[in-house]
Amino acid sequence: MRLRSLLDRLVTVVLCGVLAGLFLAAAAFPGNLVAGLGVKAASELWGDLPAQLRTPTTGQRTAVYANDGRTLITSFYDVNRRDVPLTEIAPVMRQAIVAAEDRRFYSHGGVDLRGLARALVSNASEGTTQGASTLTMQYVRNVLKSDPERTAEERESATEVSVGRKLQEIRYAAALEQTLDKDEILARYLNIAYFGSGAYGIAAASERYFSVTPAELTLDQAALLAGLVQSPNEYSPIDGDLEAALVRRSYVLDSMVATGAITAEQADQARAEEVTLDPTEQPNGCTAIDGGHADWGFFCDYLRTWWLHQPAFGSTADEREQALRRGGYTIVTSLDPEVQASALRQSLAVFDRDEPRALPIAAVEPGTGRVLAMAVNRNYSLDANPDGQDNRPNTVNQLVAGGGAIDGYQAGSTFKLFTMLAALESGLPLATGFDAPTRLATRHPAEGSTAACGDRWCPSNADPASMNGYRTMWDGFGRSVNTYFVWLSERIGPAKVVEMAQRLGITFRSDLDEELARTEPTEWGAFTLGVSATTPLDLANAYATVAAEGTYCEPLPVLSVAGPDGAKLPVGDPSCRRVLNADVARAATDAARCPVGQDPAFGRCTGGTATSVDRILEGRPVAGKSGTSDQDATKSFVAYTPQVAVAGIAANPDDPTDRVGISAQSGVVSAVARVIAMATAGRPEADFTPPSRQIALGNEPDPRSSPLTRPDDDLDLGSWLDRLGIPR
Repeated sequence: MRLRSLLDRLVTVVLCGVLAGLFLAAAAFPGNLVAGLGVKAASELWGDLPAQLRTPTTGQRTAVYANDGRTLITSFYDVNRRDVPLTEIAPVMRQAIVAAEDRRFYSHGGVDLRGLARALVSNASEGTTQGASTLTMQYVRNVLKSDPERTAEERESATEVSVGRKLQEIRYAAALEQTLDKDEILARYLNIAYFGSGAYGIAAASERYFSVTPAELTLDQAALLAGLVQSPNEYSPIDGDLEAALVRRSYVLDSMVATGAITAEQADQARAEEVTLDPTEQPNGCTAIDGGHADWGFFCDYLRTWWLHQPAFGSTADEREQALRRGGYTIVTSLDPEVQASALRQSLAVFDRDEPRALPIAAVEPGTGRVLAMAVNRNYSLDANPDGQDNRPNTVNQLVAGGGAIDGYQAGSTFKLFTMLAALESGLPLATGFDAPTRLATRHPAEGSTAACGDRWCPSNADPASMNGYRTMWDGFGRSVNTYFVWLSERIGPAKVVEMAQRLGITFRSDLDEELARTEPTEWGAFTLGVSATTPLDLANAYATVAAEGTYCEPLPVLSVAGPDGAKLPVGDPSCRRVLNADVARAATDAARCPVGQDPAFGRCTGGTATSVDRILEGRPVAGKSGTSDQDATKSFVAYTPQVAVAGIAANPDDPTDRVGISAQSGVVSAVARVIAMATAGRPEADFTPPSRQIALGNEPDPRSSPLTRPDDDLDLGSWLDRLGIPR
């Protein structure tokens, strides 16, 4: 501090000589004339203002809200600042900052010659460190020291103690006053000043100390905040010295009386007010979400990942990250707090947070791709876990949408939908029939599979009593008949099934899955049984495409994104395209009503694996499919109405060998159905459009007699083995 004081005195002595001419002019001419001459000289001698002073690039906080536009999810920022117009700042706050920092603000031209002379004399003769910076000069200094486009050295030089820096500040302030009016300068100052405790700008300061908006500040609150800017770290009533803050508040109140802004009585009344703090600390990032909503972090994480892939926010991921943290955006997301709460509640009803097994659930809106909920029985948190529990109850791994360390989970028979769609698209009707045996010998080699007939892959039905026999797509899907769908896949070729899944948004995050899809899709016969890893979000969105009658929409976590000026960006608009013929999608939906216990348009269901869904939804039109991976390692269910699609997959994210077991299936089915019930509560029932008779039944009155649908299907297992040359 002594060194700084000595430097200040040296600078002021030098400035006395530099500005002596101006001081003499001040004595001989009216102040406004001298100011005008000084400004004219500044403009002529030093040229235009730097761009950052004309259009400052100070960082602002990005706010993230739920779909109601009011419920704050979190914020992203490097510095906690949110700009507001002067009209949204209480008049007493404007008066208080002028009284505290620059009483002659409205009468000088950016440089207060009288104040500067007084400070120079006092500093040189008395050894004090009186300041003479006007609000305009302080604004210049704040912009230059915080401009991210300047180098670290340039930012540091904005506050160095030197004659050159002070002269630069003076000339910029004088020129700035020729460019902006006083109210604009005041607004910019109030939005950039640091008020301590991490609060930059009056909006953040009002929230930080009193949990109010700048428009709601009272006289005593405004005087206290105005007093902080001189030494924010020292005076902050939260992190600093409350008594010092009260002394400064008293000074500001007296200054307001001196300027005529308030009366002495008003000052005394405000001085008598106790400081009643109501601190609010703005969350910063996905792990800082407060209010008991740690589960929202998984959605927040997905939002951030989505943001980093949007070219509208920069040409590189680093630029987009900076835009998120400094751009001052207002993001209204698609997250529905009620649907999210229901999804978390249902996930926890199956497994609690400390269970090794997890039930991630995702909900998507058909026709827009908007993500309504992403929940799992975990906390999105960096907090430590008990010994031996790597990812529970706390984790930041993306368990719902995948990515990073999470490839996904096998979703079992839910993938039969892609086989059915590919078959329908290839011209086979829903009535395509096959006598499904217990086991089916295929043309695919049995390498690495326990389901083998010699060297051939031979999948089997899980429950021959209910699954074997003559089946169509309706009851084959309803009863989840493995051998029917493997046969159907072979009829059209597995490559078409793989391509269909990709077309509906299934992403292969596993290296092995990606390689098989890219190099050997024709040999991936087991794909129809859901051996590829996927996620609840991918699965829900794929089924949402069918619910939307073949319109695929990229998953979208936002409703709108607005810049700090309130202008909306086009990134909130759904990105959709038709990927299926509408009649094909309608036909698949017709068959998908069988598993959930409902009758399709053509009444061909003979049983389902998740018939409790119809009861839970009280007859509301719904379609869906359950899934089980090998040896009950995972249990899945995905269902949809025209208004919402929901998927859940029960698995152990850390140990694929840990089987969730048969008993988990009913819980998963119930969880998904109840989330749908919550999401559609109070909304009118929307029915599915029936498919055409042609795609349902084809040209044949009796599907069992069709040569198209019975290519030697009545061969028993032994005959199949003989035909393939496999020893019995």
